[in-house]
Amino acid sequence: MTTVDANPEDERRIFVKVCGVTTEADALLAVAMGADAVGFIFAPSPRQMAPRAVAEIVRRLPHETVAVGVFRDEAPGRVVDIANHIGLHAVQLHGMESAEDTRWVAERVPWTIKAFPAGHPSVARFATYGARTLLLDGAEPGSGSLFDWRLAEGLVAHAQLVVSGGLRPDNVGQAVLRLRPWGVDVASGVESSPGVKDPSLVRAFVAEARRAAAALPADPEPAEDPGADHVFDWQEE
Repeated sequence: MTTVDANPEDERRIFVKVCGVTTEADALLAVAMGADAVGFIFAPSPRQMAPRAVAEIVRRLPHETVAVGVFRDEAPGRVVDIANHIGLHAVQLHGMESAEDTRWVAERVPWTIKAFPAGHPSVARFATYGARTLLLDGAEPGSGSLFDWRLAEGLVAHAQLVVSGGLRPDNVGQAVLRLRPWGVDVASGVESSPGVKDPSLVRAFVAEARRAAAALPADPEPAEDPGADHVFDWQEE
């Protein structure tokens, strides 16, 4: 696996991922606007990408940018093969993957993100999946629909809770202030059309997420991340 070493400034207290990237130009746009990560979708979607095309983009990303591959109900072996072959830094399992399959992937890809619809009963068993990051999405991923944020309020103890689903520049700040997530994830909320990112929306989204994070009071007892000494330090195994 490729590693990423990042040393963000103190005010960048929240991880921002721009997902559903389909072109090199949009990947570099997201980076230029301050995103920490860009996500590439390998599952059936208007934003679906071929591994070979993503490999070309990943090679041109700055070293500190996290490249995430998004899969849905894909064979675990293929997930790992693609991640290793094209140099992804993380994989996101966004389907009905079992705890066993997720653990198998996580043992081979140190940063594995497991996504669940908000309110799904398996969220309570997240620890059994062996993933490093929990991502909460709406019931229909990619639809741009918000979920009831009350479904995430009891999960703030997770050191790497990422909130997705219907986030836009005009509501991401509210989500950060209310849920205090480790990160936020956006796709359709910063697009002019499916798979085409809008520069002004990407800029505004990142700025609002950072502004809200900077306004949060310091946590007197930060949640411990058992998977890393620091959530932004990616270490080679």
